[in-house]
Formats: sequence, structure tokens, C-alpha cells
Amino acid sequence: MKNTKTILYSLALCGSIVACKPSISEPAVDKGSLDVSKYVSVGNSITAGYADNALYYDGQQVSYPNLISQQFSKIGSGAFKQPDIDPNSVGIGASLGARLALSPHADCLGTTSLSPVPIATAGDFTIFASNIFASKGPFNNMGVPGAKATTTVYPGYGNSANGPGNYNPFFTRMASNPATASILSDVMAQNPTFFSLFLGSNDVLLYALSGGTSDAITPSAGGPGVGFDASMDAIVSTLISNGAKGVIANLPEITSLPYFTTVPYNGLVLTSQAQVSALNAVYAPLGITFHLGQNPFIIEDAAAPGGMRQIASTEYVLLSVPQDSLKCKQWGSAKPIPNEYVLISTEITSIQTAISNYNTKIKSLAAANGLAFVDVNQFLSRAEKGVAYNGINLSTTFVTGGAFSLDGVHCTPIGNALLANEFLKSINKTYGSTLPLIDATKYDGVKFP
Repeated sequence: MKNTKTILYSLALCGSIVACKPSISEPAVDKGSLDVSKYVSVGNSITAGYADNALYYDGQQVSYPNLISQQFSKIGSGAFKQPDIDPNSVGIGASLGARLALSPHADCLGTTSLSPVPIATAGDFTIFASNIFASKGPFNNMGVPGAKATTTVYPGYGNSANGPGNYNPFFTRMASNPATASILSDVMAQNPTFFSLFLGSNDVLLYALSGGTSDAITPSAGGPGVGFDASMDAIVSTLISNGAKGVIANLPEITSLPYFTTVPYNGLVLTSQAQVSALNAVYAPLGITFHLGQNPFIIEDAAAPGGMRQIASTEYVLLSVPQDSLKCKQWGSAKPIPNEYVLISTEITSIQTAISNYNTKIKSLAAANGLAFVDVNQFLSRAEKGVAYNGINLSTTFVTGGAFSLDGVHCTPIGNALLANEFLKSINKTYGSTLPLIDATKYDGVKFP
């Protein structure tokens, strides 16, 4: 599918007895009770426009806050500045690689197919070479890849003197003062009249993306900078302290993200009885059996006999698992798939519990403070099943679904446009405005060569 698009227009009813053509009917634009003269967005990588496993210019231009700001311009908003990267840069991601693109790739078996491949051997480290606040700031888009609810309140979150792992270079490059500023203090220095807040996914997602082997899920309890609830309380109370209004979004379940659902649990396909017999002989002491056709992969599990077992149908093999290792190094069959590429049931339960608790807190904050609320969880749950717009299907299916970029976590341009529309719908409903929705037909899905 190339340039996946969708139509979001409402067609006016024709009341005449003579033939007539459908026409677009939009109410007059009204700001209601909104003051968007200074709009600032607060969030993490999806707010920043991160996509295809990197932060890069084209992704930034279709960040959902930048798309929202274009609609806000119809009711008198000011300029919306982003910490843009050079348009010619290959970008850089959290793993320091360049952005991904679909490209012909020969696997270990010599089969060539379109696959997500970095467009350069390394990411663009010059992005982190200097601070751009003085020349380009302050920034209305305060989305920082890797940010959590807890780290949003940290003074010196961009201070490289803290040492590796204790500061965020994506914030270092854009902070007013990397040694002392927090994301929240740089937001408040702009005295926003309206804000969007989409935060908290990294408080659980970084753990999930690593297969539960690194980072830790932020507990609900604990003070600001330690616990999720108190951190969000501090963020929201600060944001509204000068009378600003805003919109706050909840978090999707991991089952909505193709990073977790693309690789089938039973992707071990045995085509000969010789293969079946050989594996049955190896795993007989562990009580594991195989058959012709699809079989569950073998995974590491320290709690299982021999430290390995077959994966359950309710568990996940992550998109990050090296495909060549599955095909040619016998991962998942003669060798178990390592922990960092798998989420087992106990880890999934911890993740789901955290997301449920976070979402309860987020919704209560919106209600208690009269903020617009966006149910992103429900929005992506609908998209899981596939959504048809004017005969074109859009879903969360990896690559072909059109909604998610090549990292399986962040949105494509059309995905961001649809997400921005969810924000706009909630804003209109809460503040009595009639902002028009974005024409998502202008935006692409995954780009094919």
C-alpha cells in the first residue's frame, strides 16, 4: 500500500428534490473559551515527532502538536516553535542509530525483501553537539524523547555532568540551561495560556521495550520525581497555576503497538518429520514436544525447568528480535530466544496494571481540573480492529496498516493527523470551540520505495 490516506470530511445532506452533489459542511470557526495565544505541548517522543526509530526533521513537522497548532492558528495562536533538526540530517534515535526506511534487504538465507533498514550506518551525533536554545528557543514543543512523568520535574535533566544514563541529551540540546532547567520549568517560563499533556508512557514502556530486562516501571506511590501520581499532580498543578487551560491524554495498552504483536508466538514452522524428531529428542527431558507446522518458540525463562520453555499464546516476542537469528541461528528452536526480546506473563501483568493505574490517575486529573480528556487507549483499541475511511483501511498492523511507523511504536504522518483530531475533538467538546478537524488525506502512511 502506497501513501495510505483517509477521508475525515462530513458530507452535507442534500435537501433538494433535484440532483445535487455532496458538499463539505463545516461550522464557522469559533474559539469558544479558548485562549491559545501561547500553546505549549508537554510530552515525550511521540509529542516530539519521533518516528522510524529516530528524531528527524520530517517527523517533527508532522508531530501531533504541530498539526494542532496549525488549527489553532485559525483562532489567533502565536507561532509554534519546535527544536527542529537539519532537514538533511539522517536523525538519531535513543539507540543512537539513524532513522529507518523500507529498503530491499537480503537475509541470511539469501532472500531479498523490503525491510526496515537504517538509512546510514550511525545516527547524526552532531544533533547533540550544541545547545540551540539561544538561537532558536524557547520552544513551544517541549516533547522530549525518553522523558517520563518523573523526569519532567527534574532540575538539570539535561546536565551532562550527571554522567551517562543520568541526563537526557535530547533535552540538553534544547534546554534554556541544561545544568539547572527542568522540562516543566522551561514550559512555565513561557507562561502558556493553553497546554497539551501526553506523558507517562515511558514510565512503563521503557521496561516493556526491553523485555523487562532494563529500566523499571515507575510506581504510582512516591513523591514528585519518584512516583507517577505525585509527579503528575505536580505537573498539572504547575501548568494551571497561571490560569492556563489544557488537554490531557491517557496511555494505550501495549497490545495496540505493533512492536509487541507483529512477531507471532508460534512462528517456529517445522516442515519435515526429521526436524520434529530432532527437536523432540533434544527437549524430551523438559517435557516439550513439537509437531509439523507452526509451533511456539522456545524462550528463556529462569523459573522454568532447564531455564527455558515454549512461549504461551498470551506472551509476546518483540519486534526487536533479530530475524536472521530466528532464521539461521536457530533462535526459538535449538536455542531459546533471550529475555530481552520477550515479554512473559508476569511482566505483562505488571505492565497492564501500571497502565491501568496511570490511566485512572490521568482521567481523575482531567476531571478534577476541568481539562479536556483524550482517550488514546480507546482510539488505538478501535484502530487495532481496523478503521475504514472512504473505502481505505487503516489499522495498527505493522507497515501495511498505515498508522505506525517502522519502529512499531510511533505514528506515521497520517497516524499523527488522526491522533491530533482526537485532541481537537476533545478540545471542542470541553471548551465550546468549533475548530475544524485536520484533513488527513494530506498525510502519508509508511513510505514505500
